[in-house]
Amino acid sequence: MSSGDRLVTSARPVASLVPGVRWHVTGQGATAVEPAHPPAAMMRAGNPVMRALLRSPAGGPMRRQFMVLRFFGRKTGRRYDIPVVAHRLDGELYALTDAAWRTNFRGGADVEVTLDGHVTRMRGQLLDDPEAVAPLYARAIDHFGAKRAQRMLGLKIHTPGTPAAEALAEAARRYHLSAIQFTVTI
Repeated sequence: MSSGDRLVTSARPVASLVPGVRWHVTGQGATAVEPAHPPAAMMRAGNPVMRALLRSPAGGPMRRQFMVLRFFGRKTGRRYDIPVVAHRLDGELYALTDAAWRTNFRGGADVEVTLDGHVTRMRGQLLDDPEAVAPLYARAIDHFGAKRAQRMLGLKIHTPGTPAAEALAEAARRYHLSAIQFTVTI
């Protein structure tokens, strides 16, 4: 792949479990933050394993840190089962992603969330306003620390600590960094 190619993956948690794996960085200019994705082959091989682990007791403590999202495509009706990092920020549950599947949550969508061994019916709402998304990414980076956040968020961070809000908003605009907020449905 050339440095201008963009690799789109469905989620990023698997690479965080494999030290030393080189992630593809998009390289679209000097920014404080840019996407860094694990190889597509790793995602294809690792996501089924993650889904199985997160739905069983064998997943252990990972089941509190990752979740599986089960939802249907808005246009195709295709079923998705996507393992992602569970971000608990200010008492709310989020998935932070730039993956193409995120657009299924534009305008809101029903989703089953498997987290800590429990399946909960929820409503997911896509947040793609860079000014709203940047503080969520900042809190996640603060929570994990800059080095670990790179693996957990699928990002390459070019600053020693949490990037400034303006830099995160610019990255959200440039790379379509988004959040999906989940609320329990009754």
